[in-house]
Amino acid sequence: MDDATEDVISTVGPRLRALRAKQGTTLADLSERTGISVSTLSRLESGQRRPNLELLLPLARAHGVPLDELVGAPATGDPRIHIRPFTAYGMTILPLSRGAGGLQAFKHIIPAGTKRSEPTPQVHEGYEWMYVLSGRLRLVLGEHDLVLPAGEAAEFDTRTPHWFGRADDNAVEFLSLFGPQGERMHVRAKPKRS
Repeated sequence: MDDATEDVISTVGPRLRALRAKQGTTLADLSERTGISVSTLSRLESGQRRPNLELLLPLARAHGVPLDELVGAPATGDPRIHIRPFTAYGMTILPLSRGAGGLQAFKHIIPAGTKRSEPTPQVHEGYEWMYVLSGRLRLVLGEHDLVLPAGEAAEFDTRTPHWFGRADDNAVEFLSLFGPQGERMHVRAKPKRS
């Protein structure tokens, strides 16, 4: 292995530790979210275990960062942003923000023509804000079953059982902001001039 590759690999452990610390996550929490044992996570962070794709992919997902952020891909000087969409739960998700902590922004696209799934509400720590760009989004939130058309927004504590999907057979696109528990959106209006 050449020196440049060895240098990149040696920075993975400290990056993983810094991301976990920034998010306030314990090794046990991360282990539960990724299925990777606590001892393996600890050895990765300390540099005693060499990283591989089977370990780095679930860690990138758990931290909400692109894989290249974990391995420190070299800067190219190219100012363009290369969004790497991924598919989950029958939708395409485009991360719009970088970094691990704080609010995370995503664009979701649920295509037309796919079978609509039955609601299976989930709960987790955090707070979410959604804004429908096009189509109609069905949001099941606790005992509420809502349809949000384009231009409508919703916000909720993700400890409330929730699920979202297409309201009809047409495609739907929406933006979502997700943050750790207690970190909510704040909308401020300009003060009225006297």
